[in-house]
Amino acid sequence: MFGRAEFEQANALLNRKLGERGMLVVSHRGAAVGSAAQNTALAVRGALLSGADMVEIDACAAADGVYFAFHDGTEPEQLGIEENLQTLTSEQIDKLRYLRVDRPGRPATVERLLPLLEEFKGDVLFNIDRSWWRWPILLNLLDTLAMPAQLVLKCPAWDESALTQLERHPVKYPFVPICASPEDADRVIDSPDLNTVGLELLTETPLHPWFQRDVIEGLHERGVFTMVSTVTLNTGIPLFGGLDDELALLEGLDAAFGPLVTRGIDAIQTDWPWLLRSYLDSLQPEPRF
Repeated sequence: MFGRAEFEQANALLNRKLGERGMLVVSHRGAAVGSAAQNTALAVRGALLSGADMVEIDACAAADGVYFAFHDGTEPEQLGIEENLQTLTSEQIDKLRYLRVDRPGRPATVERLLPLLEEFKGDVLFNIDRSWWRWPILLNLLDTLAMPAQLVLKCPAWDESALTQLERHPVKYPFVPICASPEDADRVIDSPDLNTVGLELLTETPLHPWFQRDVIEGLHERGVFTMVSTVTLNTGIPLFGGLDDELALLEGLDAAFGPLVTRGIDAIQTDWPWLLRSYLDSLQPEPRF
């Protein structure tokens, strides 16, 4: 079981899924294929039906403080506008449509964050991304949903302001900070006021401690699971030593995902959840606990 004993209830859903699956599939912004736009309820449903155990959703605040599920900065290709969503009011955002999938009779809107999360209240895990600089307001709004065990929060382990905000917040959401070094891990694991249940490991090179199985086992012994992202960024910057989704497509699933399995990684975030799920199922992993 991962996480501190005092946070057992908050981490129960996450630990149950880890125990049942052995390794978690995390779907990046949902399964945004076919007629489903990313960061929408339809994409969440597609991800779950594709075998995902957790869905990553981005948070973005409108100029009037209403939160939407959207990765700001992608407005030109997603919505056909040059303005950043943060500069628009919620009323203006409600009128926008996703270019690729909008059609007569079924408009594809930018969805509000809280109603989207609440729609899946019960057994679905969400990884809330791009939210930490919004925590002074957003954490209190998330509290109103009364679903803390389903909402896994993240921020860079070197962002002291965000960490302090989370340490002071009374609701102890499952926390999976982004760590680029063992020193980052030490900062978050040892804080008694953070519910650090896992770590998202980040490195551009395979010549890194994160690629050593004994280091991963050491993190497990300290009570945290490990997650990596194989999402291929359009910047070309590797998130985990060059093991990414594009490698999986070009050279085979085992080339990208196999080294993560053998090193004991516990969760993988991908844009291809159905491919990762089929690969993991083919290995027939034993339940963790």
